[in-house]
Amino acid sequence: MPRLPWPLPAVLAWALAWGLFRALQVLGWTPWPALLLASAAGVLASVLGSTPWRRALIALGFPLALLLSGAAQWPAWAWLLPLVLLALVYPLNAWRDAPLFPTPADALQGLDMRARLPRGARVLDAGCGLGHGLQALSCVYPQVELHGVEWSWPLRLACALRCPWARVRQGDMWRADWRPYAMVYLFQRPESMARAVAKAEAELAPGAWLVSLEFEAAALRPTARLEGADGRPVWLYQAPFIRA
Repeated sequence: MPRLPWPLPAVLAWALAWGLFRALQVLGWTPWPALLLASAAGVLASVLGSTPWRRALIALGFPLALLLSGAAQWPAWAWLLPLVLLALVYPLNAWRDAPLFPTPADALQGLDMRARLPRGARVLDAGCGLGHGLQALSCVYPQVELHGVEWSWPLRLACALRCPWARVRQGDMWRADWRPYAMVYLFQRPESMARAVAKAEAELAPGAWLVSLEFEAAALRPTARLEGADGRPVWLYQAPFIRA
């Protein structure tokens, strides 16, 4: 899925929140539920932001604009509601990991030919977000048992609804035990890869795979490198790992 150029994601999210707020008022909703639902829509739409600051700007844009416009009068503490919603979707201790951006549907084509897995093997999408990575994995590995772990419980709930055939749980991907898995899939960022390498070296069994979309684990020698349909590299590392 192509990235929308900034600030188009913010404009679209704010328009959605304003439109929903006005529509709910027309339908006779009282201001409090209308504000809460419109703010929640803005927070969910903030997944379009490519950085934490852009996501925060998208999420908070509607309530701040409502405050400045004078269209509604609220007690000062009411403006904490969007911040609470934002913290629920993006817990602060997860902001150092990758921004929420989906794995393209065809990004992992050919992975099954280079990293063969037996029927029933366990595969983990570490930081599964809304489930796009799980869907891409299911296309190439229909015979495996797919698992996902996601720190944000609203995203975990949405992922479980979108991927009912996967076992999705709420938790910290860095505290989750990687030892039961034949493959761990990541779509993180360069700054996270050293931590992923250390965890994979400590926990993945011989023969297991660490797979990273786009970002190379510079400390390791790759077992293979694929190029997805959209041109992004897919880096494969099989334990026992070889240091670069």
